[in-house]
Amino acid sequence: MYTPRRFAGVIAGVMAAGLALTACSGNGGSPTESASGTASGSMGTATEVEVFTWWTSGGEKAGLDGLVSVLADKYPNVTFVNGAVAGGAGSAAKDLLQSRLQANDPPDTFQAHAGAELDDYIAAGQVQDISDLYTEFGLTDVFPADLLSLLTVDGAIYSVPANIHRANVVWANPSVLEAAGLDSTATYATMSDWFTALDAVQASGQTALSIATTWTQVQLLETVLISDLGADGYIGLWDGTTDWTGSDVTAALEDFQKLMSYTNTDRDGLDWPDALQMVVDGTAGFNVMGDWAAGELDTQSLTAGTDYIYFPVPGTSGIFDFLSDSFTLPVGAPHPDGAKAWLDVVGSLEGQTAFNIAKGSIPARTDADPSLFNAYQQSAIKDFASDTIVPSLAHGAAAPIAQLNAISDATSKFTSGGSDLATFQTELAASAG
Repeated sequence: MYTPRRFAGVIAGVMAAGLALTACSGNGGSPTESASGTASGSMGTATEVEVFTWWTSGGEKAGLDGLVSVLADKYPNVTFVNGAVAGGAGSAAKDLLQSRLQANDPPDTFQAHAGAELDDYIAAGQVQDISDLYTEFGLTDVFPADLLSLLTVDGAIYSVPANIHRANVVWANPSVLEAAGLDSTATYATMSDWFTALDAVQASGQTALSIATTWTQVQLLETVLISDLGADGYIGLWDGTTDWTGSDVTAALEDFQKLMSYTNTDRDGLDWPDALQMVVDGTAGFNVMGDWAAGELDTQSLTAGTDYIYFPVPGTSGIFDFLSDSFTLPVGAPHPDGAKAWLDVVGSLEGQTAFNIAKGSIPARTDADPSLFNAYQQSAIKDFASDTIVPSLAHGAAAPIAQLNAISDATSKFTSGGSDLATFQTELAASAG
């Protein structure tokens, strides 16, 4: 069992979330749930559920398939309709979703990152308060109190988290590192230490740091900000206590600029599995990616410690860069009973186990059996229990969608040569409003 130590000011400073958990009136019929938390599977009549995600391949699709299998077992009368949309870590899906919501054509449930990403949907009245389902499904007893607080906005909860992910992870090919004269068991305390290793890989003729399209570059940026500013300084970017125009941010952006100089020139035409595959294939030494990479590597039957290694982004040891995939109940969902069945599965022990084993993340529930998970996931469970938790920018936990979009635009312009560092910093500061 595990409970995160603290969320480093996420709750009060970043999300402005209420700390109380209150129940609301029901929104139609819901699945029958026993006191043990296992649904009876009786929906009364057959129904369906359109589940809108961006999980279309690799470990992500395998995780979704795991949830679908549990749905079929628990609710055999509910037909799963796959509404997945591929592209850009969800950017294509989010664009289509917004069009559907504005046209009053919502799916029955949609994937969203827990945290600030949900703020716009809540403000627009597009998602329902599902606090009553937390009571019905017994989730208040099995989710960490800090996570419940993070999910609570003005006394209400609007999504069920399927998992916990970590964004600040380096994945590396030990053979490439050893060929460059490096110790493949080494980790790096600072960005400066890592630059020395990156220089060695680059000198060996391989790409030192593989990366992909804009969102992966934003994720790299956030990990550099965490490394150089520390947890409190990074949190300060989102609660207003750290000045975006300060010299400490300038130094972090200089480190980001240097890291980008080690990356592949075809990055803007790739997505994250392509960049990770460069490490697998031995054409790149390092890659920074969230731990969904562990699920992707498992689908290729690769072994940690032999085929690949992993460690926190240099300078971020003891910090857990957090995000969580969660599911909502949209206002006007055409099949609310199907949606509630899906939410029950997402929050259930069976669902979280099946999903996370495949996806590379860890359960949000505290009663999952760590021995069922791989070596990386067991390390993540341990770290989540003890590390300082900070919210991911690239994955919707730290900032509202509008600010993330502005930061993404500024980052793309900077990394493609369209602006200098001073302009980049000014544009990042402007994103804060």
